[in-house]
Amino acid sequence: MLHFKEGLGWKACYDDERNLYTAQTWDRGDYNLYEITAEIYSRIGEPDISGFDTYKLITSGRHLYMDVNDTCGPPYTVVLDDDYANLCPWAKVQSSGHQWSSELTDIAVNTFESEADNREQRKKKREAKKKE
Repeated sequence: MLHFKEGLGWKACYDDERNLYTAQTWDRGDYNLYEITAEIYSRIGEPDISGFDTYKLITSGRHLYMDVNDTCGPPYTVVLDDDYANLCPWAKVQSSGHQWSSELTDIAVNTFESEADNREQRKKKREAKKKE
């Protein structure tokens, strides 16, 4: 069964069958999916946690997917974990239709410390593809 918490610009889900916590955030021109911890899920939405602090908590989770369609450049989508749809089947995923290549995503994940949580899973997927 899926359990949800929602607020302004965010929604979080606990899947009790898989013991999995996920969340999405959005703002004008910005959409993201995250895998979060039980601790994060328990804290978000509490009256003593501000909207900004909720956003910071969610974004401290493992980034799965992002879509950017703002005024700073052309729209783009970055799939950080190919399993995002399986991890977040409840999410109404937004996409610009201009997805980064796997190679470009690997470069970003290996360059930006904010994406370090994805390095190991992306490395394993690359190795598995080489064996096929």
